[in-house]
Amino acid sequence: MPDGGCVNVDAVVEELYLLPPAEFIKARDALAAEARKEGEKGTAKAIAALRRPTAAAFASNLLVRRRPEEVRALLDLSEALRGAHQSLDGAQLRELSHRQHVVIGALARTARELAVEAGQAVSEGTVREVEQSLHAVVAGAEAAEQWAAGRLTTALTPPAGFPAVSGTAVPAPTRTPATPRERRQPSGETAPAKEAPSRAEVRHREAVAGAEQAKVEAERERASREEALGTAEDEQKRHERKAADAERQVKVLEGQLQQAQTTRDQAREALTAAADQVQEATRAAKTARRAADKANSRIAKLRGRQE
Repeated sequence: MPDGGCVNVDAVVEELYLLPPAEFIKARDALAAEARKEGEKGTAKAIAALRRPTAAAFASNLLVRRRPEEVRALLDLSEALRGAHQSLDGAQLRELSHRQHVVIGALARTARELAVEAGQAVSEGTVREVEQSLHAVVAGAEAAEQWAAGRLTTALTPPAGFPAVSGTAVPAPTRTPATPRERRQPSGETAPAKEAPSRAEVRHREAVAGAEQAKVEAERERASREEALGTAEDEQKRHERKAADAERQVKVLEGQLQQAQTTRDQAREALTAAADQVQEATRAAKTARRAADKANSRIAKLRGRQE
């Protein structure tokens, strides 16, 4: 972007990403045209390259801009969860995971309300995409930074295998089985480490984790499909309105055509009658001219005799 330009790209981005998706393209193109008019070709190109946000991204951006305190609370929670996940603190993870689901549910509802107030229809699929973005924020610092900027164009996707995302607690770390010597420790000494879970328990935990992950993936796919369905339904309704408008216009034009045809038929009838009158008048005029010519001729003859 050129130095010394009159158009501030950051201000443009801030403005555009607060607009409902349906208004984004028109506003973006107008601002890009304004930059080109000012001679800022680089700025205009940067603005024109901005992507329209999805409904879920718009709701997420609006949440970030309108509810900064609640956003800060989620970011703090995400840092605590990632720390607990790294330290494998099972008790803390269970407590924070519960808080995570409560906070994410409340924030998703708030995002929906804000989007509706701004004139954006929000489907259940869109709400789920907002929730997925919030789970991604909890799962990764990079996603949290992207989300907190309030400039998303699509929903964020939580990474596969992050336990807090699916609501499952992280299993306790595997311990090495106690040796026979450790088992024979006299009382009063340090208690021996707990035995590692059996193979059946490990397989069960793996199966639960796999099922939870499959559930997350299925929910993500369903949200995506429902979003596509909502978009298709909106497009269908738009074309239905256009078809209804065209049908009304056709009826108006058909009425005007019928009236014009009636006027034309009446004009043709009047024209025919006028033509008949012209023909009759022409014949009468010819007859009158012949009679006048005969009278003049007779008068002339009579005057000649008198002379």
